Amino acid sequence: MRVSLSWLREHVDLPIGLDGDGLEKALVKVGLEVEELTDAGASVTGPLVVGRVESIEELTGLKKPIRYCLVDVGNEQPQGIICGARNFAEGDLVVVALPGAVLPGGFTISARKTYGHVSNGMICSGQELGVSDDHDGIIVLTPDSAKPGDEGRPLVGLDDVVVEINITPDRGYCFSVRGIARELSHSLGGAYRDPVAAVVPLEGDGGEAYPIEVLDSVACDRFTAVAVRGVDPAAATPQWIRTRLATAGIRSISLPVDITNYVMIEMGQPMHAWDLGQLTGPLVVRRAQPGEKLTTLDGVSRALDPEDIVIADGTGVVSLAAVMGGTTTEVSPATVDVLLEAAHWDPRSVARTIRRHKLPSEAGKRYERGVDPQITAAACARAAELLAEHGGGTVSTGVTDVYAVVPPAPVTMTVQRPSQLAGVDYTPERVLEILAMIGTQVVVDGDALAVTPPSWRHDLNDPADLAEEVLRLDGYDRIPSVLPIAPPGRGLTATQRRRRTVGRALADAGYVEALCWPFVGEAALDAMRIPAGDERRNALLLRNPISDEEPGLRTTLLPPLLAALRRNLGRGLRDTALFEIGPVFLPDGPLAVAPAHGVDGPPSADEFAAVEALLPRQPWHVATVIAGEADPAGWWGGGRPADWADAVESAKVAAAAAGVELTVRAAAEAPWHPGRCAALLVGDTVVGHAGELHPAVCADLDLPRRTVAMEIDLDALPIPGVWIAPRLSSFPTALIDVAVVVDAATPAGAVGAALAEGAGPLLESVRLFDVYAGAQLGEGRKSLAYKLTFRAPDRTLTGEEALAARDAAVAVAADRFGAVLRGA
Repeated sequence: MRVSLSWLREHVDLPIGLDGDGLEKALVKVGLEVEELTDAGASVTGPLVVGRVESIEELTGLKKPIRYCLVDVGNEQPQGIICGARNFAEGDLVVVALPGAVLPGGFTISARKTYGHVSNGMICSGQELGVSDDHDGIIVLTPDSAKPGDEGRPLVGLDDVVVEINITPDRGYCFSVRGIARELSHSLGGAYRDPVAAVVPLEGDGGEAYPIEVLDSVACDRFTAVAVRGVDPAAATPQWIRTRLATAGIRSISLPVDITNYVMIEMGQPMHAWDLGQLTGPLVVRRAQPGEKLTTLDGVSRALDPEDIVIADGTGVVSLAAVMGGTTTEVSPATVDVLLEAAHWDPRSVARTIRRHKLPSEAGKRYERGVDPQITAAACARAAELLAEHGGGTVSTGVTDVYAVVPPAPVTMTVQRPSQLAGVDYTPERVLEILAMIGTQVVVDGDALAVTPPSWRHDLNDPADLAEEVLRLDGYDRIPSVLPIAPPGRGLTATQRRRRTVGRALADAGYVEALCWPFVGEAALDAMRIPAGDERRNALLLRNPISDEEPGLRTTLLPPLLAALRRNLGRGLRDTALFEIGPVFLPDGPLAVAPAHGVDGPPSADEFAAVEALLPRQPWHVATVIAGEADPAGWWGGGRPADWADAVESAKVAAAAAGVELTVRAAAEAPWHPGRCAALLVGDTVVGHAGELHPAVCADLDLPRRTVAMEIDLDALPIPGVWIAPRLSSFPTALIDVAVVVDAATPAGAVGAALAEGAGPLLESVRLFDVYAGAQLGEGRKSLAYKLTFRAPDRTLTGEEALAARDAAVAVAADRFGAVLRGA
């Protein structure tokens, strides 16, 4: 919204010396965001005068049309000026920048020879002077608005301050001079003069200006129309109206259209001008019918939607209501009878129509934010008065006014509510004073206030809205900035500490943390071969997903983590190890709608509990993925590609950091290779899986063969109790290697656990360092070699003690798995 300071002064008493800086501060004080503020008078320096075109010579033989004009600028001799514009004729008044003038952008005007003539100045367009974006032609002043040689700045608005304000959706009433002037009166305390109150109402004779039928009173609850007949089609728009429209960024079209735009900027009420001679039968406000089309004023034929609000006459649809009119009934250079319309439309319907047809407009911006339904008659009266005055027409005695406006309902608020919200003591008198300032009607009942918002404030629907108005107009600067006192606590919870510990352990092991979007689609689950009926298929779908290809919340960390792995591989990182710790979302069934609660205060404990009960389970998982080499190659030798054992080891690292020990056993689980997949257990509970991904999964996800992955449910791991620090022994260790032969199907981990159980308290560690299978061992047999480390806390072990502990360990393995010492 762009508006000049001089226009605002017509409706609010502002300090005489108010400059651009003071204006900006006053607007910001009441919460209006100033996008740009321009002192137009300082943008153009040097001589800028009014000139009258006395003659025009068309120069021929050039690549583009060029004219050599003699212009009377008030001197003894006319000035010769070269100009390429063609929207002016001999006798027109124009704005001329004479040599020595400097236009916006530092463009200096000087006398120079061009196209075989000396050009002593420049005939200016609105864009060249910085007063509008119109560069289609130069500024042509209205006849008799000035004489040659007069100062040109006041005529084009260059003696003014122009402010551009960013109007937020909840402040639609400020999309007008009326609304901004009212806010300035609140900010600076000056007297406010409502332009609506200044309009002399039309006194009809009881008849209609034109028959109107409103079939949908929800879409249109007020429709006012008045006719002005006998308008001079050649009547020019007054310069002061054209200048103000140019400041607002609206180009001049014709007198009737310019007047409707002027009233829209002044009052905030969009209007439409109809050519009465082109209308057939009554105007009907209704919803569009299937198959109907309309050619709008921009020349585009549009297929209408049944949800569109339209205006039709006997020939069919003639306007896309509140957005843009049709070409068949537009005001043309031959129009002499004009029907002026001002209506109030449903904001939601207008907003949907604008987006459906991709057709934004100045009128649509205001309608979708909410327009005052009580000013349609005043807007028609104001427009009719201007059109009759400057176009020579006669206002008809009939006025059409279809009225079905529902008055706003009162909002109940306690007088202490603003103080409770801001922590500032507002007296009841101050609260009532501010509520009266914004135009509300207040009924006081003790501490309770029944506040009826004014018709132009559609945003005041809740006690919090009214409290915010008190805070805003009393001054946000009066609200102290006080840092809240952090309540005492115990620091991180046990689960938070575990997540951080696991993350640090994996990072220390060489993994890089990835933070992935928690979204998943059917395509990723299909590629991972997740079978139908699997819990991971039951994804919670989002109502408004970022991507239609990933509409659900993840039930496993692997799809987005594998996508991150693929992106890194595609960017040249061939050896990559990633991990992620985050929640997955596991709904137990269809989710109900959460109960709504107000904004007067925080939700109650019961409301919190009701919302919590509706949320899906969100356990935290940890996952790792590895592709390429686990140990890099170098001068020391060849590298080692990652395999399923690395995935299992990452699970053990995470579990050890969480303070638990995992048991590993063979399993078959998608998306892993059935023969290279391990189930990870704590006790008898499966908490995750690890291993090599299925070759088909790697192919579908465009990953290297033998990519490995692991995923554990962190929340399924028990929280360990108080850890007892181990007693460190200063005595030497006894190292004994033992190799046992067992069936090939026997898990090495289970054999190691049996050795540890049998060795007793002297065993410090057991580590598998070799697996061998060969013909000399026999069919279906393998050899497992372990390094046993023994140490006593209080003495140096003898060889006999170490060998006895070894033999006890082998005995348990032999009893449990039939293990035989290799070579025995």
